[in-house]
Amino acid sequence: MPAHAEFQDRMLSLGLARVSEAAALASARLVGHGDEKAADQAAVNAMREQLNMLDIAGVVVIGEGERDEAPMLFIGEEVGTGKGPGVDIALDPLEGTTLTAKDMPNALTVIAMGPRGSMLHAPDVYMDKLAIGPGYPKDVVTLTMSPAERVAALAAAKDCKTSDITVCILERPRHEEMIAEVRATGASIRLITDGDVAGVMHCAEPGTGIDMYMGAGGAPEGVLAAAALKCMGGQMYGRLLFRNDDERARAAKAGITDLDRIYARDEMVTEDVIFAATGVTAGNILPAVKREPGWMTTETLIMRSKTGSVRRMNYRTPVDSPQT
Repeated sequence: MPAHAEFQDRMLSLGLARVSEAAALASARLVGHGDEKAADQAAVNAMREQLNMLDIAGVVVIGEGERDEAPMLFIGEEVGTGKGPGVDIALDPLEGTTLTAKDMPNALTVIAMGPRGSMLHAPDVYMDKLAIGPGYPKDVVTLTMSPAERVAALAAAKDCKTSDITVCILERPRHEEMIAEVRATGASIRLITDGDVAGVMHCAEPGTGIDMYMGAGGAPEGVLAAAALKCMGGQMYGRLLFRNDDERARAAKAGITDLDRIYARDEMVTEDVIFAATGVTAGNILPAVKREPGWMTTETLIMRSKTGSVRRMNYRTPVDSPQT
């Protein structure tokens, strides 16, 4: 029987939530401590331990880096008991290490799972990204448009003025021209310092005030964001960006031959997936891990693209519990 026929997304979703929760609880102890590496390592250790309890034959396709760069949860690492279905796993044990170290908003633990071969094996390079929420005609905005054209096209689709559009962009020097062009349309910009998976999710989450995400960020995070939008609804496009021959060699190693290809959401994530995210610091999508004497409480978002279901789970556990 093919591995994808055995993928039981409903049964695995609770296990995935536990993986995300464990990473959030571990990293929450280091919120505001100024140590990015320690917070990230705590999340990695906790996530790996919980993954290895799941009855899956999992392979990390989006992870902490290559084997020589990451001792755990590296790309290609096998996780799980090996007794269940073959699955692809995309993860970021702590999306927003700087946010966590400085106790700034929108740090998350993030993980997605799908049948084996369902996710783009994106190399660790930049990706030019564009995303909007659900409810719009296909290709209403595209990566071939200029930033100003995207704002105008989305405003026309929403039947509103360009000044009513809000765009989320990662605050980096490389985006200065894009930011200036978007502002020239009259649109508002919400700049974020880190965490572009959350930035893309903001487009599809009601109440965030974000209409569109654009800009260059990590390609692995782009695949994670595509998995989230496959569950939430919305459109996303990504194009890999290469700065040198080493990065082009990474693409070749990942089996990518068309270096100029624009990937739509369903080309980055080709089959139904499950997605879980747990808040570490307070954000627009999820609250922070709550700490009180003797207890810790998390909130986790669990989504299944097959059904479009979105669940929010609260988990309260004693501080000295083995699960934390």
